[in-house]
Amino acid sequence: MAYDVIVVGSGPGGYVAAIRASQLGFKTAIVEKESLGGICLNWGCIPTKALLKTANVYEYFSHAADYGIQAKDFAPDFPAVVKRSRGVADKMSKGVQFLMRKNKIDVIMGMGKLNAKKELEVTGTDGKTTVHQAKHLILATGARSRQLPNLPIDGKKVIGYRDAMVLPQQPKSMIVVGSGAIGVEFAYFYNSLGTKVTIVEFMPRIVPVEDDDVSKELERSFKKKGLEIMTNASVEKVDTSGKGVKATVKTKDGEITLEADIVLSAVGISANIENIGLEAAGVKTDKGKVLVDKYYKTNVEGIYAIGDIVPGPALAHVASKAGIICVEAIANKEGKYHHVPEPMDMGNIPGCTYCSPEIASVGLTEKQAKEAGYEVKVGRFPFSASGKASAAGATEGFVKVIFDAKYGEWLGTHMIGANVTEMITETVVARKLETTWQEVLDSIHPHPTMSESVKDAIEVALGEAIHL
Repeated sequence: MAYDVIVVGSGPGGYVAAIRASQLGFKTAIVEKESLGGICLNWGCIPTKALLKTANVYEYFSHAADYGIQAKDFAPDFPAVVKRSRGVADKMSKGVQFLMRKNKIDVIMGMGKLNAKKELEVTGTDGKTTVHQAKHLILATGARSRQLPNLPIDGKKVIGYRDAMVLPQQPKSMIVVGSGAIGVEFAYFYNSLGTKVTIVEFMPRIVPVEDDDVSKELERSFKKKGLEIMTNASVEKVDTSGKGVKATVKTKDGEITLEADIVLSAVGISANIENIGLEAAGVKTDKGKVLVDKYYKTNVEGIYAIGDIVPGPALAHVASKAGIICVEAIANKEGKYHHVPEPMDMGNIPGCTYCSPEIASVGLTEKQAKEAGYEVKVGRFPFSASGKASAAGATEGFVKVIFDAKYGEWLGTHMIGANVTEMITETVVARKLETTWQEVLDSIHPHPTMSESVKDAIEVALGEAIHL
């Protein structure tokens, strides 16, 4: 069957692109080899947040006395925790199924692969192959856990993030290799439920992409919770022959051996660009990514790529926006849409990490701003000085803002604390509108809220602090 648009992959990039294509009048199909919603809804963003919410609730019970409540005889039921997480994921996947029906998008289950004629061959679970034509083919095949040669994942003693979500029982001890978002989120989850967790990070600090002050605050908080953290360290090899795992870790002081029930490899992701026919179709790649222009068009006419398989941050919200930009650009060229979409601003993409305390950031770090030649004004407001945070019992962390001293341009914001992932959007929108510090201060922030700490941090940057 011929389509206007076929999208390969139904993650947050693919299913969003398919819906927008249908809205704009294209006859659309989507190809998925596993479950609608892709990794994000089924094995990433959504089920992990369900696990993390359980950890939050358990922490509340553990500190109930701080709120004047006596809680006794409570304990995590690990299989039930996993079951709830899977239930949330299943519900979201069914939601995508509904959206496909609502928008009259054909769902083709199977593995999609381009051929030399720029057709899409889809091999179903029954082994049968069907061939589909489309004027526009959008590749959104996502990514998987990256594997290190010296840390092979066996799914039992050395696991990836998918295994970490469905373990049959809670391990007593765990080594987490890597301290990016995936690593610290799982480290927090398992530690909160009572697992002894050690983080091994190759870089000099954990969450290395974040501002230095945020990294220091998270390390302080994690150590207070009982996590062990090793930086400037690398796992050289693992021995899984015994009951648990013995990991040989190289540090600046020499090699040591760590023992644990399980090792979680959280060292990043690899794009799924193999075996999808890129070579046959003549699509160019570089360093494991598909090369595209600002509207996600590849070097081959009629073939596009979005999400984790193209250069840029591998984030769900980036993939979704890329899908919309790609489809709207196609529609504009064909006269179906009057607006030329604006290319994505890669310098204004928020990043969120959902451990506790949460991390949220956008724009330049203080170090990056100075290295870029800016004279900066920096303000930092601690949640310990926030009335709402004190009332909530969530005084860990701070808001840090960075402004250009000359023109008042908002260069970046970096937050760590409770619910800061819900607060970062103010900065994103303000930077998009090229707002200055004065305009933010002239905008009334509600009290008492944790979000007013953004205003308070700006006042600190200007030497006009009221509440500090």
